Amino acid sequence: MPATVFSEQNNYLNMKKLLLTIAALACGMFIAGAQPGGMGMGMGGFQMPQVEANFDPYVAAPDGFDAERPGIARGTIESIEYKSESIGTIRKATVYLPPKYDASKKYPVLYLLHGIGGDEKEWLQGVPNIILDNLIADGKAVDMIIVMPNGRAQANDSKEGNVMASFPAFAEFDKDLIGSLIPFIESKYSVYSDKMHRAIAGLSMGGGQSLNFGLGHMDVFAFVGGFSSAPNTGMPDALIPDVKKTKAENKLLWMVCGGADNLMYNSSRLKAFCDEHGVPCTLINYPEEGHNFVVWKYGLYNFAQLIFK
Repeated sequence: MPATVFSEQNNYLNMKKLLLTIAALACGMFIAGAQPGGMGMGMGGFQMPQVEANFDPYVAAPDGFDAERPGIARGTIESIEYKSESIGTIRKATVYLPPKYDASKKYPVLYLLHGIGGDEKEWLQGVPNIILDNLIADGKAVDMIIVMPNGRAQANDSKEGNVMASFPAFAEFDKDLIGSLIPFIESKYSVYSDKMHRAIAGLSMGGGQSLNFGLGHMDVFAFVGGFSSAPNTGMPDALIPDVKKTKAENKLLWMVCGGADNLMYNSSRLKAFCDEHGVPCTLINYPEEGHNFVVWKYGLYNFAQLIFK
């Protein structure tokens, strides 16, 4: 095995070990995003100081961006099941198909991940179908498929019970995502199969997963987004061990977090690192908002307009 490949694999394995260490420290704490709709601040009883970083300008989303509009074409939501080779079970995901989905055309795919207390249906609270229908109708986003999986990579992937006990399983989801779910989506739907037509983003724990997996697998995902990313987010030098490679291969690194969210540390730490090393990166401080779908819907609204263009 070439030394460069071995080094890259070592970096990624070390990052995963770090995530599991963070999981052990985080167990017993309460992430507000684990509750339906999120809550005010972020992680109860846990706060790290915000790292000084250059925030990008906050521009409010227009009124009604997340409201169903009459007179426009609408996409559809459906549930799917697929076999996970890494977990050995049949797993579920929720899929948004854009208006007038046509199997004779090819579509890009956004993989949209939930928080630690959610599952494949959590994002439906954020009405991604309505947000995308409106953006597509206005010509602000391209037609795309959104796949909302269950990021809890274990046999019992229920969100019931002690959700913190499943923390380590979130770090292993990339095996299921890349090894089973993406191939299934590409066999079932008419989609592109290259990185330039794949994006990954998520809220809270899913935001951390998206940054970890998206930057850890730049051969798979060109566009990466983190909304109120949780403490499972890797250290910046683990996420970006090779600045030159990241600058060449990542096409979008975009983040948002509420200004009143205790978890801003995770995003601001990465933004400061990117600024220091000249890696293009966006971080928006949503004024006075906490850990909730106000921020996450805003994140999807903006991120969806930037990808696949």
